[in-house]
Amino acid sequence: MKKGTKIWIGIGILALILILYVIGGYNRFITLDQNVNGKWSEVESQYQRQADLIPNLVSVVASSVSAETKFVKDVTEARTKWLNAKSEFEKDASGVQMNNGITALVTAVAENYPQFKANAQYVALTDELSGTQNRITTARGRYIEAIQMYNTATKRFPSNVIAGMFGFEGKEYYKAEQGSLNNPNLGNGTLP
Repeated sequence: MKKGTKIWIGIGILALILILYVIGGYNRFITLDQNVNGKWSEVESQYQRQADLIPNLVSVVASSVSAETKFVKDVTEARTKWLNAKSEFEKDASGVQMNNGITALVTAVAENYPQFKANAQYVALTDELSGTQNRITTARGRYIEAIQMYNTATKRFPSNVIAGMFGFEGKEYYKAEQGSLNNPNLGNGTLP
């Protein structure tokens, strides 16, 4: 075999290796991007579960208290905001409002209506909502981890070159709104 032929074969092999590397890198970014989207979907699913439980909680409380309280209105408004939110961050912010409103409602009802502690339907709903809030926290943590993996891949060399070639940009991390992690304001704790 001639020396020129060997050089062309070597160049061909190197080009093939490079092409396979680029294809593998592109597919890795697609996988990481879909992982981030899947993790956000899990967060949304848990928020939806919570939003679906709220009417039941409101119904149980309203039927026994026979008055629409500030707490019930706050939870209902937060649920409506969540249902109408357009972006991931709007959904998450209104989801945090739902969590805080539910906590305030449950605390106020427990303090002022001890008979609710014996109401099996109320206890089951509050247990479901507490479990959902824990699931939301877990899902949000997984979402943050997925973003971290994706962002790391977009910044590391040489995968950052592939990311730049195909338009894969870093994603924003979850950021808690100021005050969203504080305890909800329970007012005077009195239901009408």
